Amino acid sequence: MNEILALNDIVCRYDGRLAVDGLSLHVTAGSIACLLGPSGCGKTTVLRAIAGFHPLSAGNIWINGSAVSQPGFTLPPEKRRLGMVFQDHALFPHLDVAGNVGFGLRGITGARRQKLVDEMLEVVGLGGMGGRYPHELSGGQQQRVALARALAPQPDLILLDEPFSNLDVELRERLSGEVREILRQRGATGVLVTHDQHEAFALGDVVGVMREGKLLQWDTPYNLYHEPADRFVADFIGQGVFLRGTLLTPETIETEIGVHRGDRAYDWGRGAPLELLLRPDDIVPDPESTLRAKVAQKAFRGAEILYTLRLPSGGRLLALFPSHADHAIGELVGIRVQADHLVAFPLAAGHSAGAARVAN
Repeated sequence: MNEILALNDIVCRYDGRLAVDGLSLHVTAGSIACLLGPSGCGKTTVLRAIAGFHPLSAGNIWINGSAVSQPGFTLPPEKRRLGMVFQDHALFPHLDVAGNVGFGLRGITGARRQKLVDEMLEVVGLGGMGGRYPHELSGGQQQRVALARALAPQPDLILLDEPFSNLDVELRERLSGEVREILRQRGATGVLVTHDQHEAFALGDVVGVMREGKLLQWDTPYNLYHEPADRFVADFIGQGVFLRGTLLTPETIETEIGVHRGDRAYDWGRGAPLELLLRPDDIVPDPESTLRAKVAQKAFRGAEILYTLRLPSGGRLLALFPSHADHAIGELVGIRVQADHLVAFPLAAGHSAGAARVAN
Protein backbone atom coordinates (compact mmCIF):
# COMPACT_ATOMS: atom_id res chain seq x y z
CA MET A 1 0.00 0.00 0.00
CA ASN A 2 1.06 3.61 -0.59
CA GLU A 3 2.82 5.15 2.41
CA ILE A 4 1.64 8.68 3.06
CA LEU A 5 3.46 9.50 6.33
CA ALA A 6 6.86 8.43 7.64
CA LEU A 7 8.57 9.51 10.86
CA ASN A 8 12.18 8.32 11.08
CA ASP A 9 13.91 8.43 14.49
CA ILE A 10 12.54 11.87 15.32
CA VAL A 11 13.69 13.73 18.41
CA CYS A 12 11.87 16.79 19.80
CA ARG A 13 12.83 19.02 22.71
CA TYR A 14 11.03 21.64 24.77
CA ASP A 15 13.34 24.14 26.52
CA GLY A 16 16.12 21.57 26.40
CA ARG A 17 13.91 18.79 27.80
CA LEU A 18 13.57 15.62 25.73
CA ALA A 19 9.89 15.29 24.74
CA VAL A 20 10.12 12.73 21.92
CA ASP A 21 12.98 10.25 21.87
CA GLY A 22 13.90 8.48 18.62
CA LEU A 23 10.36 7.74 17.46
CA SER A 24 9.64 6.05 14.12
CA LEU A 25 6.31 5.15 12.53
CA HIS A 26 4.74 4.76 9.11
CA VAL A 27 1.13 5.34 8.02
CA THR A 28 -0.39 3.99 4.80
CA ALA A 29 -2.86 5.94 2.68
CA GLY A 30 -6.50 5.50 3.62
CA SER A 31 -5.76 4.21 7.12
CA ILE A 32 -6.37 5.76 10.54
CA ALA A 33 -3.49 5.70 13.01
CA CYS A 34 -3.69 6.64 16.69
CA LEU A 35 -1.09 7.71 19.22
CA LEU A 36 -2.22 6.67 22.68
CA GLY A 37 -0.69 7.36 26.05
CA PRO A 38 -0.96 9.21 29.37
CA SER A 39 -0.61 12.97 29.69
CA GLY A 40 2.95 14.15 29.14
CA CYS A 41 4.05 11.12 27.12
CA GLY A 42 4.89 13.23 24.04
CA LYS A 43 2.01 12.26 21.75
CA THR A 44 0.81 15.84 21.15
CA THR A 45 4.38 16.93 20.43
CA VAL A 46 4.55 14.26 17.72
CA LEU A 47 1.34 15.59 16.18
CA ARG A 48 2.66 19.17 16.30
CA ALA A 49 5.86 18.02 14.60
CA ILE A 50 3.85 16.34 11.83
CA ALA A 51 1.84 19.54 11.42
CA GLY A 52 4.97 21.69 11.21
CA PHE A 53 4.39 23.55 14.49
CA HIS A 54 7.41 22.04 16.25
CA PRO A 55 10.96 21.64 14.84
CA LEU A 56 12.98 18.44 14.98
CA SER A 57 16.25 18.08 16.86
CA ALA A 58 17.02 14.86 14.96
CA GLY A 59 15.40 12.54 12.43
CA ASN A 60 13.03 13.48 9.62
CA ILE A 61 9.37 13.49 8.59
CA TRP A 62 8.09 12.68 5.10
CA ILE A 63 4.58 13.33 3.80
CA ASN A 64 3.55 11.88 0.45
CA GLY A 65 7.14 11.21 -0.56
CA SER A 66 8.52 14.66 0.31
CA ALA A 67 10.69 15.61 3.27
CA VAL A 68 8.83 18.23 5.33
CA SER A 69 10.89 18.31 8.55
CA GLN A 70 14.49 17.70 9.52
CA PRO A 71 16.98 19.56 11.73
CA GLY A 72 17.31 23.09 10.37
CA PHE A 73 14.32 22.81 8.03
CA THR A 74 10.58 22.88 8.75
CA LEU A 75 8.14 23.26 5.87
CA PRO A 76 5.38 25.70 6.98
CA PRO A 77 2.10 24.05 8.05
CA GLU A 78 0.09 25.72 5.27
CA LYS A 79 2.27 24.03 2.65
CA ARG A 80 1.87 20.49 4.00
CA ARG A 81 -1.64 19.76 2.64
CA LEU A 82 -2.93 18.91 6.09
CA GLY A 83 -6.29 19.25 7.78
CA MET A 84 -6.49 19.67 11.55
CA VAL A 85 -9.27 19.04 14.05
CA PHE A 86 -8.57 20.45 17.51
CA GLN A 87 -9.86 19.62 20.98
CA ASP A 88 -11.67 22.96 21.29
CA HIS A 89 -13.01 22.93 17.68
CA ALA A 90 -11.30 26.31 17.01
CA LEU A 91 -14.30 27.63 15.05
CA PHE A 92 -14.54 31.32 14.18
CA PRO A 93 -17.47 32.70 16.22
CA HIS A 94 -18.10 35.60 13.80
CA LEU A 95 -18.52 33.25 10.82
CA ASP A 96 -21.54 31.07 10.20
CA VAL A 97 -21.16 27.32 9.64
CA ALA A 98 -20.76 27.71 5.89
CA GLY A 99 -18.12 30.40 6.41
CA ASN A 100 -16.18 28.17 8.79
CA VAL A 101 -16.29 25.16 6.48
CA GLY A 102 -15.23 27.24 3.47
CA PHE A 103 -12.50 29.16 5.27
CA GLY A 104 -9.66 27.04 3.92
CA LEU A 105 -10.90 26.91 0.34
CA ARG A 106 -8.41 29.40 -1.02
CA GLY A 107 -8.77 30.27 -4.68
CA ILE A 108 -12.27 28.80 -4.93
CA THR A 109 -15.16 31.24 -5.12
CA GLY A 110 -18.78 31.51 -6.13
CA ALA A 111 -21.02 28.57 -6.96
CA ARG A 112 -18.22 26.01 -6.91
CA ARG A 113 -17.24 26.99 -3.39
CA GLN A 114 -20.85 26.91 -2.20
CA LYS A 115 -21.37 23.49 -3.77
CA LEU A 116 -18.32 22.07 -2.02
CA VAL A 117 -19.36 23.56 1.34
CA ASP A 118 -22.88 22.11 0.97
CA GLU A 119 -21.43 18.74 0.03
CA MET A 120 -19.18 18.66 3.11
CA LEU A 121 -22.06 19.62 5.40
CA GLU A 122 -24.08 16.72 3.98
CA VAL A 123 -21.14 14.37 4.57
CA VAL A 124 -20.98 15.27 8.28
CA GLY A 125 -24.76 15.22 8.75
CA LEU A 126 -25.30 18.98 8.95
CA GLY A 127 -27.04 19.61 5.64
CA GLY A 128 -29.08 22.81 5.63
CA MET A 129 -27.32 24.25 8.69
CA GLY A 130 -24.81 26.45 6.88
CA GLY A 131 -26.48 29.66 8.08
CA ARG A 132 -26.18 28.90 11.79
CA TYR A 133 -23.41 30.21 14.04
CA PRO A 134 -21.14 28.12 16.29
CA HIS A 135 -22.84 29.27 19.51
CA GLU A 136 -26.13 27.90 18.18
CA LEU A 137 -24.71 24.38 17.85
CA SER A 138 -24.17 21.55 20.30
CA GLY A 139 -20.65 20.33 21.09
CA GLY A 140 -21.05 17.38 18.76
CA GLN A 141 -22.30 19.58 15.94
CA GLN A 142 -19.39 21.98 16.40
CA GLN A 143 -16.98 19.05 16.12
CA ARG A 144 -18.64 17.97 12.89
CA VAL A 145 -18.18 21.49 11.51
CA ALA A 146 -14.50 21.33 12.46
CA LEU A 147 -14.19 17.99 10.65
CA ALA A 148 -15.97 19.36 7.56
CA ARG A 149 -13.61 22.36 7.53
CA ALA A 150 -10.58 20.07 7.75
CA LEU A 151 -11.83 17.79 4.95
CA ALA A 152 -13.03 20.50 2.55
CA PRO A 153 -9.63 21.30 0.91
CA GLN A 154 -9.12 17.54 0.32
CA PRO A 155 -5.85 17.33 2.28
CA ASP A 156 -3.41 14.43 2.10
CA LEU A 157 -3.65 13.90 5.85
CA ILE A 158 -6.10 14.73 8.67
CA LEU A 159 -4.63 15.33 12.14
CA LEU A 160 -6.98 15.03 15.12
CA ASP A 161 -5.79 16.34 18.50
CA GLU A 162 -7.94 14.89 21.33
CA PRO A 163 -11.00 15.86 19.26
CA PHE A 164 -13.68 14.36 21.52
CA SER A 165 -12.30 14.97 25.01
CA ASN A 166 -14.67 17.88 25.74
CA LEU A 167 -17.76 15.79 24.94
CA ASP A 168 -19.72 13.51 27.26
CA VAL A 169 -19.00 9.78 27.14
CA GLU A 170 -22.05 8.72 25.13
CA LEU A 171 -21.58 11.44 22.51
CA ARG A 172 -17.85 10.76 22.36
CA GLU A 173 -18.40 7.09 21.56
CA ARG A 174 -21.07 7.80 18.96
CA LEU A 175 -19.15 10.60 17.25
CA SER A 176 -15.89 8.64 17.10
CA GLY A 177 -17.68 5.91 15.17
CA GLU A 178 -19.25 8.48 12.84
CA VAL A 179 -15.91 10.19 12.21
CA ARG A 180 -14.31 6.85 11.33
CA GLU A 181 -17.05 6.19 8.78
CA ILE A 182 -16.75 9.69 7.31
CA LEU A 183 -12.98 9.34 6.89
CA ARG A 184 -13.50 5.93 5.32
CA GLN A 185 -16.05 7.28 2.85
CA ARG A 186 -13.72 10.10 1.83
CA GLY A 187 -10.70 7.82 1.56
CA ALA A 188 -8.94 10.14 4.00
CA THR A 189 -5.84 9.24 6.00
CA GLY A 190 -5.94 10.24 9.66
CA VAL A 191 -3.65 10.50 12.67
CA LEU A 192 -5.40 10.79 16.03
CA VAL A 193 -3.86 11.69 19.39
CA THR A 194 -5.78 10.59 22.47
CA HIS A 195 -5.39 9.37 26.05
CA ASP A 196 -8.60 7.31 25.76
CA GLN A 197 -8.01 3.73 24.62
CA HIS A 198 -11.69 3.19 23.77
CA GLU A 199 -11.48 6.13 21.39
CA ALA A 200 -8.23 4.84 19.89
CA PHE A 201 -9.67 1.36 19.39
CA ALA A 202 -12.90 2.71 17.90
CA LEU A 203 -11.02 4.76 15.30
CA GLY A 204 -7.62 3.20 14.75
CA ASP A 205 -6.49 0.61 12.24
CA VAL A 206 -3.14 0.81 14.00
CA VAL A 207 -2.41 2.23 17.46
CA GLY A 208 0.88 3.29 18.99
CA VAL A 209 1.28 3.29 22.78
CA MET A 210 3.68 5.97 24.03
CA ARG A 211 5.45 6.51 27.33
CA GLU A 212 8.01 9.17 28.24
CA GLY A 213 8.63 10.16 24.64
CA LYS A 214 9.11 6.62 23.33
CA LEU A 215 6.86 4.48 21.14
CA LEU A 216 6.54 1.17 22.98
CA GLN A 217 4.35 -0.71 20.51
CA TRP A 218 2.86 0.13 17.09
CA ASP A 219 0.23 -2.50 16.35
CA THR A 220 -3.42 -3.37 15.77
CA PRO A 221 -5.83 -2.91 18.69
CA TYR A 222 -6.26 -6.72 18.82
CA ASN A 223 -2.54 -7.34 19.20
CA LEU A 224 -2.10 -4.58 21.77
CA TYR A 225 -4.72 -6.32 23.94
CA HIS A 226 -3.71 -9.94 23.35
CA GLU A 227 0.01 -9.60 22.49
CA PRO A 228 1.38 -6.67 24.54
CA ALA A 229 5.10 -6.36 23.93
CA ASP A 230 5.79 -4.44 27.13
CA ARG A 231 4.52 -4.59 30.70
CA PHE A 232 3.43 -0.96 30.58
CA VAL A 233 1.38 -1.67 27.44
CA ALA A 234 -0.19 -4.71 29.10
CA ASP A 235 -1.13 -2.65 32.15
CA PHE A 236 -2.27 0.43 30.21
CA ILE A 237 -4.46 -1.39 27.70
CA GLY A 238 -7.75 -2.89 28.82
CA GLN A 239 -8.40 -4.26 32.27
CA GLY A 240 -6.70 -6.97 34.21
CA VAL A 241 -4.46 -7.99 37.09
CA PHE A 242 -0.95 -9.36 37.41
CA LEU A 243 -0.53 -12.47 39.56
CA ARG A 244 2.87 -13.52 40.78
CA GLY A 245 3.95 -16.88 39.49
CA THR A 246 6.84 -19.19 38.69
CA LEU A 247 7.95 -20.60 35.36
CA LEU A 248 7.83 -24.42 35.51
CA THR A 249 8.54 -25.07 31.82
CA PRO A 250 8.76 -22.63 28.88
CA GLU A 251 4.97 -23.02 28.34
CA THR A 252 3.82 -23.68 31.93
CA ILE A 253 3.31 -21.19 34.75
CA GLU A 254 2.33 -21.85 38.36
CA THR A 255 0.38 -19.27 40.40
CA GLU A 256 -1.61 -19.37 43.61
CA ILE A 257 -4.70 -20.32 41.60
CA GLY A 258 -3.13 -23.25 39.78
CA VAL A 259 -0.83 -24.36 36.99
CA HIS A 260 -1.51 -22.84 33.58
CA ARG A 261 -0.24 -24.01 30.21
CA GLY A 262 -0.31 -21.64 27.24
CA ASP A 263 0.76 -21.37 23.63
CA ARG A 264 3.78 -19.13 24.23
CA ALA A 265 7.27 -20.21 25.29
CA TYR A 266 9.41 -18.19 27.70
CA ASP A 267 13.15 -18.79 28.05
CA TRP A 268 13.72 -17.26 31.47
CA GLY A 269 14.66 -20.61 33.03
CA ARG A 270 12.84 -22.97 35.39
CA GLY A 271 11.86 -21.31 38.65
CA ALA A 272 12.05 -17.78 37.27
CA PRO A 273 9.70 -15.39 39.13
CA LEU A 274 7.18 -13.65 36.89
CA GLU A 275 3.88 -11.85 36.64
CA LEU A 276 1.01 -13.44 34.74
CA LEU A 277 -1.53 -11.07 33.15
CA LEU A 278 -5.13 -12.21 33.57
CA ARG A 279 -7.92 -10.28 31.83
CA PRO A 280 -11.53 -10.34 33.08
CA ASP A 281 -12.49 -12.59 30.15
CA ASP A 282 -9.86 -15.14 31.26
CA ILE A 283 -11.84 -15.85 34.45
CA VAL A 284 -15.08 -17.76 33.93
CA PRO A 285 -17.74 -18.92 36.41
CA ASP A 286 -17.67 -22.61 37.35
CA PRO A 287 -19.96 -23.69 40.22
CA GLU A 288 -18.21 -27.10 40.35
CA SER A 289 -14.72 -25.66 40.71
CA THR A 290 -12.76 -26.09 43.93
CA LEU A 291 -11.19 -22.66 43.29
CA ARG A 292 -13.41 -20.16 45.01
CA ALA A 293 -13.17 -16.40 45.51
CA LYS A 294 -15.22 -13.84 47.41
CA VAL A 295 -17.08 -11.04 45.63
CA ALA A 296 -15.48 -7.78 46.77
CA GLN A 297 -17.04 -5.36 44.24
CA LYS A 298 -19.41 -5.55 41.30
CA ALA A 299 -20.32 -3.24 38.43
CA PHE A 300 -23.44 -3.95 36.35
CA ARG A 301 -22.80 -3.45 32.62
CA GLY A 302 -26.03 -4.62 31.05
CA ALA A 303 -25.24 -7.95 29.42
CA GLU A 304 -22.34 -8.53 31.84
CA ILE A 305 -21.29 -7.84 35.39
CA LEU A 306 -17.68 -6.97 36.16
CA TYR A 307 -16.70 -8.57 39.47
CA THR A 308 -13.68 -7.83 41.62
CA LEU A 309 -12.95 -11.10 43.39
CA ARG A 310 -10.81 -11.57 46.50
CA LEU A 311 -8.69 -14.73 46.64
CA PRO A 312 -7.99 -16.59 49.92
CA SER A 313 -4.45 -15.11 49.90
CA GLY A 314 -5.86 -11.58 49.73
CA GLY A 315 -4.99 -11.17 46.05
CA ARG A 316 -7.63 -10.02 43.60
CA LEU A 317 -8.96 -10.92 40.18
CA LEU A 318 -11.31 -9.25 37.75
CA ALA A 319 -13.98 -11.37 36.10
CA LEU A 320 -16.78 -10.77 33.60
CA PHE A 321 -19.85 -12.95 34.22
CA PRO A 322 -23.10 -12.98 32.24
CA SER A 323 -25.50 -10.57 33.94
CA HIS A 324 -27.91 -13.34 34.95
CA ALA A 325 -25.11 -14.68 37.21
CA ASP A 326 -25.90 -12.09 39.86
CA HIS A 327 -23.83 -12.64 43.01
CA ALA A 328 -23.96 -10.61 46.21
CA ILE A 329 -21.04 -8.77 47.78
CA GLY A 330 -19.32 -11.21 50.14
CA GLU A 331 -20.60 -14.31 48.32
CA LEU A 332 -18.16 -17.10 47.45
CA VAL A 333 -18.20 -18.06 43.77
CA GLY A 334 -16.57 -20.91 41.92
CA ILE A 335 -14.22 -19.87 39.11
CA ARG A 336 -11.66 -21.32 36.70
CA VAL A 337 -9.02 -19.84 34.47
CA GLN A 338 -9.76 -20.17 30.76
CA ALA A 339 -6.66 -18.63 29.23
CA ASP A 340 -4.90 -20.76 26.64
CA HIS A 341 -2.92 -17.71 25.58
CA LEU A 342 -0.68 -16.70 28.50
CA VAL A 343 0.97 -13.28 28.70
CA ALA A 344 3.70 -12.98 31.31
CA PHE A 345 6.58 -10.67 32.17
CA PRO A 346 9.64 -11.09 34.40
CA LEU A 347 8.92 -9.94 37.93
CA ALA A 348 10.23 -6.40 38.33
CA ALA A 349 10.95 -4.61 41.59
CA GLY A 350 8.23 -2.20 42.64
CA HIS A 351 5.37 -3.94 40.85
CA SER A 352 2.49 -4.93 43.08
CA ALA A 353 1.15 -8.09 41.48
CA GLY A 354 -2.39 -9.13 42.30
CA ALA A 355 -3.81 -5.59 42.58
CA ALA A 356 -6.91 -5.21 40.45
CA ARG A 357 -7.04 -2.26 38.10
CA VAL A 358 -10.11 -1.05 36.25
CA ALA A 359 -8.93 0.94 33.24
CA ASN A 360 -10.88 3.87 31.82
